[in-house]
Amino acid sequence: MWIILGLVLGIVVGHTAPSFAVKAKPLADVFLRMISSLITPLIFSTLVIGIAAHGDDLATIGRLAIKALVYFEIVSTLAILLGLLMVNITKPGKGTHIEHSDNVSATNNTITWDGELFKIVPKSFFAAAVDGEILQIVFCALMFAIGLCKVPSRNVRQAMISFLHALSETMFKVTGLVMNYAPIGIGFSIAATVGKNGLGVLVSLGKLVGVLYGTLAIFIIVVFVPIMLISRVPVKKFFLTTWQPFLLAFTTASSESALPKAMECLEHKMGIPKKIVGFVIPTGYSFNLDGTSLYLSLAVIYCAQATNTSVPLGKQLVIMLTLMLTTKGMAAVPRASFVVLSAALGNFNIPNDALSLVLGVDAFMDMARTGVNVM
Repeated sequence: MWIILGLVLGIVVGHTAPSFAVKAKPLADVFLRMISSLITPLIFSTLVIGIAAHGDDLATIGRLAIKALVYFEIVSTLAILLGLLMVNITKPGKGTHIEHSDNVSATNNTITWDGELFKIVPKSFFAAAVDGEILQIVFCALMFAIGLCKVPSRNVRQAMISFLHALSETMFKVTGLVMNYAPIGIGFSIAATVGKNGLGVLVSLGKLVGVLYGTLAIFIIVVFVPIMLISRVPVKKFFLTTWQPFLLAFTTASSESALPKAMECLEHKMGIPKKIVGFVIPTGYSFNLDGTSLYLSLAVIYCAQATNTSVPLGKQLVIMLTLMLTTKGMAAVPRASFVVLSAALGNFNIPNDALSLVLGVDAFMDMARTGVNVM
């Protein structure tokens, strides 16, 4: 509610006092700086927990766990690919012409295998953290998680996982504190954008929301339904069973609130064994965020289009790889997808001037992507 109020007031100020709005932009830049400061601890802790916390489950359930994780990754990848396809076809950010600051360094867009390899493997974790190199942070998190799973002492593993849980919970609270400033940051950012570019910039936001809802509907039809038919899952019964968890997630924009209901419905109405539900659903809650993955692929390219930044096909494929990894474990942290979006833009030298515009309508998009996440 406060974010929407900040959005409206920002539009009014930008239209009526454009000169003041442009000069007040540093108050919006502070918000983006605070978002950037969350990237390393948030992504590292959630990704390590998402992998290491299920180490014992992988050993116990065996092939079922492997099949579930492979399925999660394939479907999430399809969601990202569909998002990239639709945003390139519809081009919701084209014609927006947001003037961006000069804080993005000019880089060579030529992609080479060794250049991309060095972007993944860091010289130092701390250097990657300071520079905000998200792929390098993910690489370190994966190595750390795998090493943690191989530690023979269960007590040692649990101690480290408990520490990372504490770090993740702390970052949950810190993210909440930063988001308390969001109405102010968004208001001044929208004001500066409207003051500099005019009211026409808002049209693209409506296009972005419409494209997201349409693409999520297409995703359900062309990905979920065929998978159910191939797997011999009764389509009608599935949707009748999951409509309550979906509606709960959609209205609250929280996957966590729908998780118990989803497990109950699948166990009692679909007749799925409790052991399978108890592993697949909580694991999918961390690893199978199809709605969020699709949204992020749309939002990254939208920000590039809105700031007239060229993103060739090769770079989009690298973006897909990055999102495949960085969306894991994000469900438990409110607005964590916005942190991932900010990190992805910085990692690929896309100006972040459109970020606050996206966050201004994020509440409407959050409902849709969260609903798909729980399906």
